[in-house]
Amino acid sequence: MNRNLSSLLKKPLLIKAGFLLGLVIVALLFGMLAYLAVRNLVFSDARAAQSGPDIVEGQGTPLVNEQGTPLPPLTNPNAPASAPTLTPWDGKSRVTILLLGLDYRDWSAGEKYSRSDTMILLTLDPLNKTAGMLSIPRDMWVAIPGFQHGKINTAYYLGDAYKLPGGGPGLAVKTVEQFLGVPINYYAQIDFDAFVKFIDEIGGVKINVPEKITVDLLGSGSATKKTLKPGVQVLPGQWALAYARNRYTQGGDFDRAQRQQQVILGIRDRILSFDMLPTLIKKAPMLFQQLSGGVHTNLGLDDAIKLALLAKDVPAEKIKQGVLGTGYTIFGRSPDNLSIVIPIPDKVHLLRDEIFATSGSLGPLTTGDSQQQMQSEGASLAIYNGSSESGLATASADYLKTKGANITLVGDADQSYAATTIVDHRGDPYTLKYLVDLFKISPNKIFLDYDASSSAAVELYLGNDAQGINLP
Repeated sequence: MNRNLSSLLKKPLLIKAGFLLGLVIVALLFGMLAYLAVRNLVFSDARAAQSGPDIVEGQGTPLVNEQGTPLPPLTNPNAPASAPTLTPWDGKSRVTILLLGLDYRDWSAGEKYSRSDTMILLTLDPLNKTAGMLSIPRDMWVAIPGFQHGKINTAYYLGDAYKLPGGGPGLAVKTVEQFLGVPINYYAQIDFDAFVKFIDEIGGVKINVPEKITVDLLGSGSATKKTLKPGVQVLPGQWALAYARNRYTQGGDFDRAQRQQQVILGIRDRILSFDMLPTLIKKAPMLFQQLSGGVHTNLGLDDAIKLALLAKDVPAEKIKQGVLGTGYTIFGRSPDNLSIVIPIPDKVHLLRDEIFATSGSLGPLTTGDSQQQMQSEGASLAIYNGSSESGLATASADYLKTKGANITLVGDADQSYAATTIVDHRGDPYTLKYLVDLFKISPNKIFLDYDASSSAAVELYLGNDAQGINLP
């Protein structure tokens, strides 16, 4: 049990009830979905993550990812480690909470360390009585402090496995703060069992299902399927969990993030519309015993109660929602051929500011259309002909030069390519996006391979599919 929670067991009943009220409103009401994006126990092609050896802090022994590939060691294993410094909340200004959910496959397999499977950043503004939710896909390719670039979901795993100060939550907080430029006051990791119990306690959650969806109820080593028809319906805890974690729709993780936020708001509406808070306070001792073991947070009693009073007064229409999905990212592949999403900094910056209304570390917006953004980035570009059409690389380079591209090398590829492939060595999203759109490059042919010694920042390998493309 979290030390903050266990210490409260010795407090008077009124304090327990007050704490539960705060936790219900903030962690359960706004955020119990932090744990809901657990991966399906079945239907996964990727291997579950290996727990790896025990790590002695500072040695930097590599861990492995879900395909068995070693994860990057600490970039400076001899540097003194420091716990994350969370920004203190003064009780009046904007407050931000990182909600974390762990990968069900790791948890169910009894792995010693787990990846995060969901990150939702919540914010409350006491002055303007507004709130916001921003979902970050687990496959987002970011810089992890102290490590090389990787999927954002590995930050939690690395923090625990390398026994860093603050553990998994600490490194996850640092990673998100660096990625978004938003100071984080609190974190909360909430078990799915606690979520299910709470949903059942409030009599289910009302959801307007937009289209038919088949979900899986996990339990006892088997999955029970249920098809939800479109329309308004009340889902019990386990079905609400299944609805929120399903990622096998056309939009994948992006759709799932939207469903998670839908259920979060459904819980809020259920409690406030049914005026359940007095009943929940009356049941505080029982609920506290049931749920406290499933909540791990640095949120203290006093701030929990303050946040409770704030959250219940925020109108539904003042809660902004966002998902860093389509339009904010590019699909690609990592150096070890994992599916990733690559952030487009300016787009991410805009959505962040819409929800958090704060300045950040992403830098000024790059103005202009996609061509002007590519020009401003100035990434060095090498073009190789891997098609059967002679002179295709030269013709493409000549055209791109008229658009302001920084062509530094033109030649023949060392092999033939059926599909045009692009490799980004420095992290140049605007050049990447411009070329992807121009040559209609498939997501599984976009690779990130950070290599500062590469002679070109971006390498474009033209395939046979490029022969039919008419450059405008």
